Amino acid sequence: MTLKVSDIGEKELVKYIQANSRTITQDDTAITEFGSTNLISTTDMLIQSKHFPNNMSYYDMGFKAVTVNVSDLAAMGADTLGFLLAIALPKDLEVESFKQIIEGVLSACKYYQIPLIGGDTNEASEIIITGTALGLTDKPLMKNTYNTGDLIAITGNIGFSALGFEIETLNNVYTQKALKPKARIKEGIVLKDYASSATDITDGLASELYEIKRDGFGFMIYEELLNVSDEYKTLADKLNMDYLDLMLHVGEDFELLFTITKENLEKLPIDCRVIGEVTDSDVIELTLENGFVEKIKNKGYEHLC
Repeated sequence: MTLKVSDIGEKELVKYIQANSRTITQDDTAITEFGSTNLISTTDMLIQSKHFPNNMSYYDMGFKAVTVNVSDLAAMGADTLGFLLAIALPKDLEVESFKQIIEGVLSACKYYQIPLIGGDTNEASEIIITGTALGLTDKPLMKNTYNTGDLIAITGNIGFSALGFEIETLNNVYTQKALKPKARIKEGIVLKDYASSATDITDGLASELYEIKRDGFGFMIYEELLNVSDEYKTLADKLNMDYLDLMLHVGEDFELLFTITKENLEKLPIDCRVIGEVTDSDVIELTLENGFVEKIKNKGYEHLC
């Protein structure tokens, strides 16, 4: 049987590219020595039918295209340098809609203080936006440089976007998080001086934990520390969805997931929520509110599957 890309998924394809490329270091981004510092570069492609909810405005499409790239810079603790935009459009798209996309891009560039420095346009059957973000940092934050005993923390609430994608009304915090995500660029720059490792949560907490896991190390996450509200549980139940599945396996939060020593946590000048700890168990587990412990499944959003 002929093996297809859908049989192995995006992450395996990326591993193949990394294994056969000349990039010196690869993490959330490419890291290239650049004089006395490091050039951080990343690119993400967003396809209308895959990445933009039906109720997302053209403005928010443009803003998100910048956010997803800047979020990778944030995970590396990089200062923003420049943004390139490549956009493919259906030829029957209204000019006003195109202008709204660009307005969203430019507003995001202003918000993140990252200048738009170039790009390309082309034709496609649906809107496709590819962004490339460049940044600089003298001390890149890596994904897997933690130690046993480090605490696991996040910069904000997770699972909000996952729930928001399922709610039709717009005037709630969950839908707003899904349609108008923001990258934690300022927090990332601070964390490079305190955290032992970091990544951003795009494909779900569980997927990111498995992505950063090293042999011999494990993670214990505590449900009570996830701070799941009764409202969240009720809304998930009304949608016939498991609230923990939404919290762990969907993603699109663009919060930073990081590890940090207890000593550095006490000095950390930004808000965060500790949700677990690094262990030597070699497994990724969740302690439920009832005290039972279960293994977290390696499941998250996966392109091409």
